[in-house]
Amino acid sequence: MLKMKLPIDILVVDDEKDFVEMLSLRLEDAGHRVRTAFDGDSGLAALDEAECDVVLLDIRMPGKDGITVLKAIKIDHPLVEVILLTGHGTVDTAVEGLKTGAFDYVQKPAKFDELLEKLEDARDHRAEHEKRVRRAEARALMRHSGDV
Repeated sequence: MLKMKLPIDILVVDDEKDFVEMLSLRLEDAGHRVRTAFDGDSGLAALDEAECDVVLLDIRMPGKDGITVLKAIKIDHPLVEVILLTGHGTVDTAVEGLKTGAFDYVQKPAKFDELLEKLEDARDHRAEHEKRVRRAEARALMRHSGDV
């Protein structure tokens, strides 16, 4: 049986414009919806405008670094999954990001197939989390109305 691949809504936040443009094209060619931002503040503004499934977030950026942006995402958009993009020598920071709530991290340059797999896993994790939240909300409503 063929497994249908659902598109993933992705926000790429990275200050390296060439990298962002190339990655966005490859992700779109793979059937995903991609928006971009070139710094942390623009990324947060893009999320406030429209949530996505997964944010690909560079750790090292001028202005707000990736860990600061990750913390803000987890406060304002807790269901959005974040995959950190880390360059050579920032793996310790990526581990800090995992402790802060990132779904995973990928070292640049990443193998595209590995990145796609992590994006799909993150999207599926978000969907499962949303399902649990909806069930909890339904149970709370039923208790509130006296049905349970």
